[in-house]
Amino acid sequence: MNLDVNDLRITATVLSLLIFLGICVWAMARRNRARFDEAAQLPLHEERTPT
Repeated sequence: MNLDVNDLRITATVLSLLIFLGICVWAMARRNRARFDEAAQLPLHEERTPT
């Protein structure tokens, strides 16, 4: 089996796509929704200290 640079590029592209899709599925999973909603509200509930 002789691999050239194009085979490596294809492999890297497919692997990157699979990782990206995995992150999207993880981020949209229902079990993570409550945690992400809570994290999204943190900037709105922080106390401001005078400088």
